[in-house]
Amino acid sequence: MVRLAITMGDPAGIGPEIIIKALSEGAPATDCLPVVIAPYHLMKQQAERLKCAVSLKRIEEIPEGPPPPAAILILEPSCSVRTGANGDSNNIAPSGLKIIPGRIQKEAGAIAKACIDKAVHLTLEGNCDAICTAPIHKEAMHAAGFAFPGHTEYLAHLTGAKRFAMLLCGGGLRVALATIHSPLKDVPELITEDGILEKLRLLHEFIPYFGIPRPRIGVCGINPHAGEGGMFGDEESRIIRPAIEKARLEGIDSDGPLPADTLFHRMLKGDFDAILAMYHDQGLIPVKTLAFHDGVNVTMGLPFIRTSVDHGTGFDIAGKGVASPESLKAAIRLAVLLTKNRMKPQP
Repeated sequence: MVRLAITMGDPAGIGPEIIIKALSEGAPATDCLPVVIAPYHLMKQQAERLKCAVSLKRIEEIPEGPPPPAAILILEPSCSVRTGANGDSNNIAPSGLKIIPGRIQKEAGAIAKACIDKAVHLTLEGNCDAICTAPIHKEAMHAAGFAFPGHTEYLAHLTGAKRFAMLLCGGGLRVALATIHSPLKDVPELITEDGILEKLRLLHEFIPYFGIPRPRIGVCGINPHAGEGGMFGDEESRIIRPAIEKARLEGIDSDGPLPADTLFHRMLKGDFDAILAMYHDQGLIPVKTLAFHDGVNVTMGLPFIRTSVDHGTGFDIAGKGVASPESLKAAIRLAVLLTKNRMKPQP
């Protein structure tokens, strides 16, 4: 039984809604004990807004054995919000926080951060096996004092992970990113031989959790046509290819640098099991085009499995009851699969 902590994300977004829908429309995964990390009253408000008949059960600790039938388990985090004029943090009971759907609020950012902190603590202490996260709103998080670009970097900070990378899954693709939330103008300077080699090592170690013992990895170039022999840039010959050659010497089955405009098609044909893209949009556009509603974001390199929805907070539709839970369902299923395979001895 995989004990899965599901964080609510920004409570002003669609996180609470998709969690209620995903867990009340039938179990998205077998052999899973889902526990929602969230303020109970906010989840109750969402269930009432959706006119959902499922019962919510507040718990103080992760239970042993299967979950109660037709019940969503809620474990509350503690929360502090900067409310003073001088920026002092005051502890506020989650039940005392008022959240307006679709509006950026530092209180919502503080709740989202508290949920992440609680889930990571539970998992590092061995009370949960994996984490699945609903989306956060970075502006709300920063208003609450959050100093990280996003979920991925914060989770690495909390766990002390030095080697980590984002892996996007959906539509038949598995795509890792050499750089994550960086301005496009900075990407050429952020691409390094050592950085690419580390990402290839992570893919080589992580893809077997999908049931693929020896993954074949395709590596994107950064320039059009992978530089066209230096005509459009030399990053391929100067940085990317040497990293791939070192990876091969370590037994990592990697190929490239290859033109990004054809590499994703080649993976769909079966030539590769995973792709390493050089920057955010190069990797995310193909995945979101093929799997807009059920793509999954995975963080490699953590001491536990973490999956997430591959979409944002949906402030424009928050509170309207129209958000799709399909990405969250897929994220829960994948978290269970990866965790069960991770627990098995690897060949």
